[in-house]
Amino acid sequence: MKNIGSSNTSKHKNMSKILIIINDAPYGTEKAYNALRLANQLGKEHPDVQVRIFLMADAASCAVANQTTPNGYYNIERMLKLSLTKGAKVKICGSCAEARGLKNAQQIDGTEISTMAELTNWVVDSDKILTF
Repeated sequence: MKNIGSSNTSKHKNMSKILIIINDAPYGTEKAYNALRLANQLGKEHPDVQVRIFLMADAASCAVANQTTPNGYYNIERMLKLSLTKGAKVKICGSCAEARGLKNAQQIDGTEISTMAELTNWVVDSDKILTF
């Protein structure tokens, strides 16, 4: 009998891992927008790639829930939720969130406050790293 759990684990270990580090605020520049466009395209066209997104500095506010934007304007919350739906892992720098008064803000479900130690582990464990 095949052990499904260990099969998934070994498959997961063989996946290519791409880390996307976002530093800019969700609005004002298009860096977060373009980073998430890339993350979502990777999720759509390359299901064999594990996408990881780390939000640092002003990008910590990308994960704040209940964002409202004018009609026709991109919405980072919706884009981040799509990334999560496609299997991306999303972590937020805890000290960056705290410095901006966001540590206790409502976050998008599926995102989590993280640490520099976890980012370091992701960097070492990633095949490719992109920064925005």
